[in-house]
Amino acid sequence: MAELPQARDDRSLGELLAELTREITTLVRQETALAKAELGQKASRIGAHVASLAAGGAIAYAGFLAILAAIIAMLVDAGMPWWASALLVGVAVAAIGSFLLWKGIASLKREDLVPRQTLESLKEDTQWARRQTT
Repeated sequence: MAELPQARDDRSLGELLAELTREITTLVRQETALAKAELGQKASRIGAHVASLAAGGAIAYAGFLAILAAIIAMLVDAGMPWWASALLVGVAVAAIGSFLLWKGIASLKREDLVPRQTLESLKEDTQWARRQTT
């Protein structure tokens, strides 16, 4: 088998180390930008879930007040004691609010906060740096 001619690099060791340092600095900057972008995307999705939680809580509270007043008045007019009608309405509204809160919490638990792309890229960069120094 014929050997391929090896490319000769006439740069000094100092020049090579300086270039390696520049490349590593650029790489670290790019990895930092990637991590910021990835975490920004995840934070945006989490913000939407938190907004859902807040909306669910606010709706449950508003529902509690409106339904409580209307249904209690209706049940009292129908002959039910006020305490029994208030208990019935309170349980129903609490169930709806609990469901909305549960849904929001479940959505937050499914979110993966680890910047996986950045970690994978850092592993590749570490391998690249090792190959460059050998």
